[in-house]
Amino acid sequence: MPASPSTARAINDRLALRLLQREGPLTAGQLKQLTGLSRPTVADLVERLAAAGLIEVAGESGEQRRGPNAKLYGIVADRAQLAALDVRTEGVSVVVSDLLGRVLAESSAPIAGDIGTGPAVEQAVALVERVAKEAGADRLHTVGIGAPGLIDPATGELRDSTGLPEWHRRLVAALQERLPEARVHVENETNLAALAEQRDGVARDRDTFVLLWLGHGTGAAVVLDGSLRRGASGGTGEIGFLPVPGTAGLPSATGCEGGFHSLAGSAAIAELAGECGVVAEAAGDEPVAAALVRAAVASVAETFLDTLADRIAVGVSSVVAVLDPGCVVLGGEVGQAGGEELAARVETRVRRMSPLPTEVRSSGLGGTAVLRGALLTARERAQEELFSPPERQGS
Repeated sequence: MPASPSTARAINDRLALRLLQREGPLTAGQLKQLTGLSRPTVADLVERLAAAGLIEVAGESGEQRRGPNAKLYGIVADRAQLAALDVRTEGVSVVVSDLLGRVLAESSAPIAGDIGTGPAVEQAVALVERVAKEAGADRLHTVGIGAPGLIDPATGELRDSTGLPEWHRRLVAALQERLPEARVHVENETNLAALAEQRDGVARDRDTFVLLWLGHGTGAAVVLDGSLRRGASGGTGEIGFLPVPGTAGLPSATGCEGGFHSLAGSAAIAELAGECGVVAEAAGDEPVAAALVRAAVASVAETFLDTLADRIAVGVSSVVAVLDPGCVVLGGEVGQAGGEELAARVETRVRRMSPLPTEVRSSGLGGTAVLRGALLTARERAQEELFSPPERQGS
């Protein structure tokens, strides 16, 4: 059935807005060329979007002749301000941006593990409010949060997780209470890192891949046919619990000791480095394993790198046997520190262990991927709402 006039207008508007988001400011003529719409239709949508406060004249093109045809139209970036949080066991990082994702202000703060749930929540919320004030944002439209742990697929909330601070779960509700006009969304940190790698990182050319997070702990995110997979309980990618050879025992429902975490978590890597004589000091709050791996790559510590690659390959090969993703990204601070040197060693071992062709890549985003993924998610959710037809926004 042909679309109704109102539906057709909504489709055309969304198409034009997506183009302006991707390409930057465009003239009406360029919009006509890129959309394939008629000149009158483009003129109508430009007028409609400008009246709605979604686009504005952003300058003039480089054409010699001036006039209406030379006007460049762009999205009104300050129509909404967004916030993204990377919530870790030991602290929080916050960034505030405009609707186009341009960073307006950012900051991080440690949160001591012994201060109690209430004070920890208050510190995190106060940090968000301070960064928003520095950005000149009197209200936040959308807040995206990346946190470790399981996200309940039914409620979208963080589930109780053994070993994670209670303030993580309390933070979402506290932010919603202090920022009543904001839409607050939380997502598993590794999933957000995968979205960032797919959009801005080393997986831009892949619609199917697995990101293996190597930081303080371990995790994985699964993207199949362009879609992030969360699983029936939100636990897809809890690779730290994967039973593997080479550990002292088996993991349990309440702890991942004995699982892959015991081979490739930061503490396990630090122990391996001690055995191999690799020494380094971590910078800031990065995992000590990242500094050790970076030092090992710089000094070509063969024994350490080979043993670490052996360990990581066990986890990667298990994932490959089940999912056949064709590409695995070594993410997190440790994956970034290992670079192509570690990735190549892991790929060689996976090739020996599996008949399924698998490329292993090193993350270029490292620990920043979570914050970038949270901001991308907040931006997409805000644009989805703001760019929707008026009748849908009111529903």
